[in-house]
Amino acid sequence: MSQVQGIDIQHDVVIIGGGMVGAASAVGLAQLGLNVAVLERVQPQAYEPSQPLDLRVSAISAQSEKLLRGLGAMDFLHQARMQRFQGLETWELEGFITRFHSEQIGETHLGYIVENRLIQLALWEQMQTLDNVHLYCPVKVKALSRHIRPYQVSVLSPGQKAPLSSAVQVTLEDGRTLTAPLLVGADGANSFVRQWANIGVSGWDYAQSAMLINIRTAKAEPPVTWQQFTPKGPRSLLPLPDNHASLVWYDDAQKIKQLSQLNNKALATQIRAQFPSRLAADFEVLDKGFFSLTRRHAQSYFIDNVVILGDAAHTINPLAGQGVNLGFKDVAALIESVKQRMSVADSWWDNIMLTHYQSSRYRDNQLMMSAMDVFYASFSNDLLPLKLIRNGMLKLANVEGPIKRNVLKYAMGF
Repeated sequence: MSQVQGIDIQHDVVIIGGGMVGAASAVGLAQLGLNVAVLERVQPQAYEPSQPLDLRVSAISAQSEKLLRGLGAMDFLHQARMQRFQGLETWELEGFITRFHSEQIGETHLGYIVENRLIQLALWEQMQTLDNVHLYCPVKVKALSRHIRPYQVSVLSPGQKAPLSSAVQVTLEDGRTLTAPLLVGADGANSFVRQWANIGVSGWDYAQSAMLINIRTAKAEPPVTWQQFTPKGPRSLLPLPDNHASLVWYDDAQKIKQLSQLNNKALATQIRAQFPSRLAADFEVLDKGFFSLTRRHAQSYFIDNVVILGDAAHTINPLAGQGVNLGFKDVAALIESVKQRMSVADSWWDNIMLTHYQSSRYRDNQLMMSAMDVFYASFSNDLLPLKLIRNGMLKLANVEGPIKRNVLKYAMGF
């Protein structure tokens, strides 16, 4: 990876956003031989084992693990820290427990709980090994514009004529410009790229917020994530390394705001009163934060020469921890779409490729978002008819057989 200087610089791909999804896209596209630029405003803090665990963690599915392994990022994570989990358990206040375990489908684990920053760092380490990835950091984007000009992209054969094509020019605040036939927007839920491309979004804000709480426990939690549903929202636990765990407390926005104002000792008292007895009382609160729950879905994932993915394209209720996994599915689909188009056309960035990418992801993302909405709505109240329906569904899901195996495989991303 090189730090590039210049006034007007041409690349095959410019990616705005160097987070988990943007960095994964950069490595994957560079592995295809493309010349990739990554623009990021803030460099992630280097990893030190003595650092406290971050609040932002993700439950990485087996399919996301497969992608990260192919990108060369898993070695870093194994050497740093992450927690393998083997089971998922859910129940209501007075209900039975629905259990899923990796052994039920012949797997050693369902996934890993990993700090978001460490995933980003693992991918940045891989970018440093690639000469055709160019990092611009820290930078701010001043403007985007469209140009028509010939492009001698790096994957053309010697002597091959450069195709005449539209492209996107990115102007940085320091005056440099970057031009590429493909602009990738991986710049988060408030995507500047999406807004410039005039891609509309549909969605809404949920009436709830979620509090993230890092705790240190007296002994290590079992390698199982669990979630108790209440009419006010779920109470969840994600196991973390070294006798740590991440709690997620869903509730109405005002309640979460009040909880956020408590000191750690007072918050621990509230947790002991509100969380299930499954959580041992001997723990210490280390850190906390909260965020509002929103649902957004872009009306399209592309226009000419521009594609969006990850949170720029969709934000989902975090109930099942599928947000970053959907983003990594987007990355894998984009890489595969570009690879297939490169094998048959010089203009690999064209709308045929972009349409293929969108068709491979839009319905799957919509299905997962809708499923989470139904799940959220059905468990966020205490009406008797809904209780009977959801208890029946949980009982059905708890029966050993094809349904349970398929639920597990879908949760793992397969």
